[in-house]
This record gives sequence, C-alpha cells and structure tokens, in this order.
Amino acid sequence: MNETFSIKEKWRQFLVVLLPILISQLALFSMTFFDTIMSGHASPIDLAGVAIGASLWAPVQSGLTGILLAVTPMVAQMVGANRRDRVPFTVVQAFYVAIAIGIAVIIVGALVLNPILDLMDLEPSVRGIAIDFLHAIAIGIIPLFLYTVIRCFIDALGETRVTMFITLFSLPINIFLNYVLIFGNLGFPRLGGVGAGYASAITYWCILLISLFVVKRVHPFVEYGLLGKFYAVSLQAWKELLKLGLPIGFSIFFEVSIFAAVTLFMSEYSTITIAAHQAALNFASFIYMVPMSISMAMTILVGFEVGARRYRDARQYSYLGISVAVVLALLFGVGLLAFNEQVAGFYTTDEEVLRLTQHFLMYSILFLISDAIAAPIQGILRGYKDVTITFIVALVSYWVIGLPLGFALAQYTSLQAFGYWIGLITGLAAGAVFLFGRLLGLQRRLIRQHDSQQAHTG
Repeated sequence: MNETFSIKEKWRQFLVVLLPILISQLALFSMTFFDTIMSGHASPIDLAGVAIGASLWAPVQSGLTGILLAVTPMVAQMVGANRRDRVPFTVVQAFYVAIAIGIAVIIVGALVLNPILDLMDLEPSVRGIAIDFLHAIAIGIIPLFLYTVIRCFIDALGETRVTMFITLFSLPINIFLNYVLIFGNLGFPRLGGVGAGYASAITYWCILLISLFVVKRVHPFVEYGLLGKFYAVSLQAWKELLKLGLPIGFSIFFEVSIFAAVTLFMSEYSTITIAAHQAALNFASFIYMVPMSISMAMTILVGFEVGARRYRDARQYSYLGISVAVVLALLFGVGLLAFNEQVAGFYTTDEEVLRLTQHFLMYSILFLISDAIAAPIQGILRGYKDVTITFIVALVSYWVIGLPLGFALAQYTSLQAFGYWIGLITGLAAGAVFLFGRLLGLQRRLIRQHDSQQAHTG
C-alpha cells in the first residue's frame, strides 16, 4: 500500500484486506452465534436468559471496543505518512486505556446490574441465567479489550490475514467449551446458557495470548518492538485517542444499544416472542458482519490513502466498498426470502418459536439494505478521522427517530412486537441517507483543497 493503484489493482488490494477481515468477523461472531444456537437447544428458558444477558452486554462491549477502534485509523495514517516510529507509543497507550476501561466496566457492572434487572419483568429462571451469564463474561472483559488493540494494530498494517488465523484458531476452542459447559459433556457440569458465558470468557483469554505471541515473534510486527520498551502513561496521548475514539464508541453504542433496548422492551411479551426475536436478530447480526467487515477494510485503505494525501484514491476505494456491500445485501435478501424457514430451523425445534422467527426474519431483509450503505460509510469516515458527525447521526436516527416510532407502532397498532422492527428499519435508513450526504461533501472539499494547494506549489 505505498503507491497509487489502478482500478484493477484497487480491487485486488480491497479483496486482500477485506477477505481476511470478513472471515475474522464471521468467526468472532460465530462465538455469539453458537452461544445462541446451543443455548436454544438447551431450552427456551436458557435462550431467553442468554438473550437478556447478551442484550445488556452487547452495547457496552461494542461501544467500548469502538473507542479502541481509533487505533486503526491512527496507525494507518502514521504508516501512510511514514511516521512508523510513533506506532509503538500509540499502541502501548491504547493498552493502558483498554485496561482502564475494563476495570471501570467491571466496577460499574457490579453496582448497576441487579438494579437494571430488577426493572425488568422477567421470570425468575430467565433472570438467574441472565445474571450468571454476565458474571461469567466478566472474566474475559480485560483480555477482550487488550486483544482489540492488538487486532487494530495488526489490521492497520494491512496484515489482516494474521488476525484471521488467530480468530480461526480460537473458534474451535469456543465451540468445544460450549459443548462441554452448556450440555455437561465429558464430565463437566451442565451449566446451560451460563456455560456459554464461561466459554466466551476463556476464549477471549486464548485470543489475547495468541496475539501477544504473534506481535512479539512474527514479521513484520516484531520490527515495531511492541512491549519491548516501557512508556509512561501519557494523558496527552489518551486525549488524542479518546478524541477520536469516543465518537466512534458512542456511535457504535447508540446503534447496538437500540437493538438491546428493543430486546428489553420485548420482555413485556412472552418467552416465546423473546426467543424468536433474539433468534432473528442474531441471524441479522451475523449477516451484518459483511458490511461491517467492508467498513473495517475501508478504514484501513482510506486511512492509508488520506495519510499519504491521495484523496482521489481514497474516494475510489470508498465507492468500491459501498458498491460491493449493496450488491451483496441484495443477494442475501433474495436468499433469505427463499430459505427463511431453513434459517429459522437453525435456532429452534419448537414449532411456535420457529414460525414467529420466520416473520421476524422477513423484516430483517430491510435491515440488510440500509446497513450495506451506512456501515461502509462509517468506516470510510473513520479513515478520514471524521467521526463526530457519525456519532450525531447515530443518536438522531436511532434514538430520536427509530425507537420512538417503533414504540408507538408496537403499543398503539396491531403490529405489536413487529412495530419495533419497523421503527429500527426507518431509523437505519434515515442514518444511511444522512451519512452518504456527509461523505460526498467531505470528499469534494478535501479534493478541492488539495488541488488548490498543488496549483499554488506547482
């Protein structure tokens, strides 16, 4: 990634960066995917308990790891601008931030978890599984955040295949732990849905240890000397990272938490409805890994080009990423129309849950189209380090448009639970339109400014 590429070469570079990210994201999400599927086969109560626990953990985890995603555009732009000497210092400071965030989450979680669950009208058995699931996950919080920093560093160098191999190596570990802990196989106690929490936490530790070995032993990471030199805590570096990371984290938090909020509102419905909603949402989230992976690839590619001040190349990568995401979303939508019963069957054998899941899956098709536009643009804007507008758009589109509309439709029309999904789809579509307008304006301005500077210096 050190020269101006033709369109053909850009396609190749895009795929070289994207495909390993996509495989990594699918493998990472597969941990949640298998948690949900295997918990569902334990019992509907286990599935509902894991659904509630995951709905509380997902926005917190996504938002806070989102803060650490600032490492990717920071390192990508440093490498693009040939300032590699600044990389180790930046990554180590991100480690410190990750540890501080992890400790804060554990402390705050211990204080607020019971009061939050008390506000929900849950069956005692579902509540018990939810809280025990979250206690189990807590064991892996700090290693998960530390791994996020390492992954961002590795990916920012364009070496996305390495994180792919790390993740693929850890996935069988997670599935095996689910198998023995959820169902009590090979002499282990039968923990049900709670076992999925322990399996994920142990897997996070494994991923961290593997990634630490890689950056200390494998080329080209070893050349950066990560962890080879002690750096004192720098509040200035924290400020720089948080200035970029907080808007990223909050925008992700607003997006993920809206789905969590809907799941919590679903607690007024039956356990069957909660289980069906969670199953359909889990599959929609699984497919979301495709536009999300394109988004992450865009941050790396666009960040590198912007660091090298090649703004037209950055724009070409942008349109390439959005186009691929939209085409794939349309293909997935057609596939889901054709095979929705088979997809629902992955999650449950209960006839009532199966039929309700099929209805929810039909609504998820509209999610796919909006995500295919919004997610890549979010990644592109991060590559430009233009993150504040994404945060504002996420807040307005989800919490000002989506949730109030969904609540009104659910409470005051015959749509009931489906009303929440229509509200979410509307908010997501509005956000996609706003973000696309922002991207067009930003790219025009930067190219015009660069051309003007070139004319003056020429």
